Amino acid sequence: MKVILLKDVKSLGKKGDVVKAKDGYARNFLIPKGLAKEATKGNLKVLKEQKKAKKIRKQEELEEAKKLAEKIESITVKIKGKAGEHGKLFGSVTAKDIAQALKKQHKIKIDKRKIELENNIKTLGATYVNIKVYPSVTAKLKVEVIEQ
Repeated sequence: MKVILLKDVKSLGKKGDVVKAKDGYARNFLIPKGLAKEATKGNLKVLKEQKKAKKIRKQEELEEAKKLAEKIESITVKIKGKAGEHGKLFGSVTAKDIAQALKKQHKIKIDKRKIELENNIKTLGATYVNIKVYPSVTAKLKVEVIEQ
């Protein structure tokens, strides 16, 4: 019997897959538990429409992410910090500080985990930081640390 999986089923397939399952397994376990539904013409047509809508939605999200990346690359975030001799900061600038400054100065909300900092910024001056906007879209943000 062909069924459409409504949830991921171990050793059978992922959500949205059309798979062939034994009749008893499908009728007695998968369908009653809400893990699958029978693959009729109507259900297959609905699945096809859902996949098409999901693809369009992903494309729109990608376009928005690219626009956001362009905007991020065109701006500079300025962060003030106390510094000692030779421009060395007391403390450091972290991803959290950058995320807060970006939100405050440019009204762009980015999760601090999306900011890729190898090491915290510990000196005055300009530094470029990678921000992962979308799984396949990364932007470079200019962070300028100035003395307070």
